Amino acid sequence: MNATAPRYFMALALGLLLSEARAEYWTIDEQVKAFNAVSTQISRGELQAAEQGLAALQQQTARNDVRIEQYQRELAGAYLNQGKQQLAAHNPQAAAAALAKAEPYMAKAPGLKQDYQASLAAAAAGDTPQAAQPRKAAPQQAAQAAARPQAVERQAAAQPPAASQPAAPVAATKSAAPAAPDERREEVERRLREAEAIIAKKEAERARQQQLAEEQAAAAAQRAVREAASTAPAVVAAAPQVVSKPQSSGRARLIDPSASSSSVAMPMLDANDRDSLRTLLDAVAADVVAFDCAVRLEVREAKDYPFVAALLSARIKKLDPSFTPQFSPVLKPDQEPRLVLSPQSNS
Repeated sequence: MNATAPRYFMALALGLLLSEARAEYWTIDEQVKAFNAVSTQISRGELQAAEQGLAALQQQTARNDVRIEQYQRELAGAYLNQGKQQLAAHNPQAAAAALAKAEPYMAKAPGLKQDYQASLAAAAAGDTPQAAQPRKAAPQQAAQAAARPQAVERQAAAQPPAASQPAAPVAATKSAAPAAPDERREEVERRLREAEAIIAKKEAERARQQQLAEEQAAAAAQRAVREAASTAPAVVAAAPQVVSKPQSSGRARLIDPSASSSSVAMPMLDANDRDSLRTLLDAVAADVVAFDCAVRLEVREAKDYPFVAALLSARIKKLDPSFTPQFSPVLKPDQEPRLVLSPQSNS
């Protein structure tokens, strides 16, 4: 009993898996059958039934299913062909109705757009290739129509007056006959105007979206330029000024007064040791004032320059309010921060 139990459970699990796979297979197979039925209905000309079947399938399939767009293009082509057939049969009203049904699917069939617009124009004007010959014969028919009143007048003169009474109903019938084509033409023209308005609206919306995208891209580019300009290192070039100040006889604290320049390292700037930095700048300020030194600040980042310059300037002004310091920033990311002091009396 214990030996057969694992086999029994394995067979049961395999059966469940096969039943799920079979259910999925039959579901997919039903969709294929439904798509085949839509294709058959389109080929038979049963376009309304095909539309209903395609709408039902659109609710059951994924939004990006390419088969839906394929059959929408086929429906557009079928309605377009139906409209052409109605135009060939001299029925512009039915042609306009068929073309109106094709319009919702034209977005999926851009290759048929030119042919569709030509058919719309032909339906509005009531023109077909077969209608050219009747228009060529129109002058002859007009001449015959002009000759008919004369023949009627001659017959009326030859016959008794009572025989001329039915002429009024005949004239009324002739005047009422062109009314129906005029109404059909107005209906077709109205549909054409509506179609053109829809196309113009879509084109305007597409142009607006494109303009909005271009404006957003330009704004993003300008914002990037502003951000780049704000993060660029600020170079403050102080105009060198020659101050005639007598050299102090005091003792230098950090520099060699006889040298053209002396460097003072600032490792505490990298270590963010503010107290040590302030103590160092106290000595630097004393040498700057005592020996009239120009100072070159060599730092790793642009943000360090205004910080060090502010601390040093405050100490210099505290020692000598009339002293004008000469600072120049230099960015050296790979070098330890330092100050280079150049006594002006040696230059």
